[in-house]
Amino acid sequence: MHVRYLRRLCVSICVSIGLAGAAMPGRADEPVEVVEAVGAPASKEEKQGWIDRILTKLGASDAVDVSQGIDWGVLPGPFYNPEMGFGIGAAAIGLYKPGNAAEETQLSTLSIRGFGTVKGAYGISIENNTFFADDSYRFLIEADLINMPTAYWGIGYGSAIDNANKEAFTRKEVVLQPKIMMRVRPNIYVGAGWSLQYDDAVKLERGADSKLATDPHGPRVLSSGVSAHFSYDTRDFIPNPYRGESLLANVTVYRRELGSDTDMENVELTFNKYFRMRERDVLAFDAYANMNWGDVPWDMMATLGNNKRMRGYFSGQFRDKVMAGVQAEYRWHIAGRQGMVFWLGTGAVSPNVGALFRGHWLPNGGIGYRFEFKPRVNVRFDAGVGRNTKGVYFQINEAF
Repeated sequence: MHVRYLRRLCVSICVSIGLAGAAMPGRADEPVEVVEAVGAPASKEEKQGWIDRILTKLGASDAVDVSQGIDWGVLPGPFYNPEMGFGIGAAAIGLYKPGNAAEETQLSTLSIRGFGTVKGAYGISIENNTFFADDSYRFLIEADLINMPTAYWGIGYGSAIDNANKEAFTRKEVVLQPKIMMRVRPNIYVGAGWSLQYDDAVKLERGADSKLATDPHGPRVLSSGVSAHFSYDTRDFIPNPYRGESLLANVTVYRRELGSDTDMENVELTFNKYFRMRERDVLAFDAYANMNWGDVPWDMMATLGNNKRMRGYFSGQFRDKVMAGVQAEYRWHIAGRQGMVFWLGTGAVSPNVGALFRGHWLPNGGIGYRFEFKPRVNVRFDAGVGRNTKGVYFQINEAF
């Protein structure tokens, strides 16, 4: 990493941290069972099986105890996906309430995920949703630090379907995205944030002849910009909604004056709808669009395939300025802490919005297992398939 990139990266991080520090100290229609009074928990006289004893030591529980601050749980698990191969991940989930949170305010969540794979990939991701007062204010942050051997096909559907274009490289990535949301009307929030992403493509398989080495933006890209956010949100619990809907719109403007290598704009739209079918069964719908304009570098192109959407596709194989997708998922509560999901979806990439509707829409489907590690907090194992591809994912919380 060159000195000038280090300097610009540090400046952008400082701005982001300053924004996060300005967060002000959000209501669940159906709160989970929470223990807030300080005191010794009641002892369990009944005998536990060895699996239950292990899960209890890892933090699994039937109720959330926030009397000591954050109620933590940790769970390791295997996974496989096309870009990283087989690996082991560990997910820690913390549930808490800020000191000024109202009794009916939904629980805040802090998720920390780490992983390592046989291909040499490793990384850590953090996702935090904090709800203050009567959910009048929300502070949300996502951060990633990743080293991942992967592959690059080029830009566009035509490049992605030709394996002659595939070339291996290692992606070193830093992402930091904090934002603050304020309720302006019932269930309506507006806010502002910062988006920072740094990517460095190293160990290029084709060396100086690599498409990344000859790309006008080069193999090393820093993107930094300010963001504006709109949210209409009636979900009862964001990590695992039983009912409600949400419409999210994020607009980010990247400029050289803000430390970015290029001038570009990004608009991200998400619509989710949840129907409660039985006591704990849910039918969930997700529609998503990611659109870019301006001088868009290779690493900021919209991509198809990750652990939330188009599960099973190689992340980054299909990339272009615009990506859109839809999916429907049935979440079946079997018994106790056990559950399964089934989903179908489709998605496409294109050079612009107009071309999207006549583009090549790819199929996607899959099945998943759910274990309720803590009330309304699921550990998920998802097996997704697509056109000539498949992947298995281990994550905390629902995909959407």
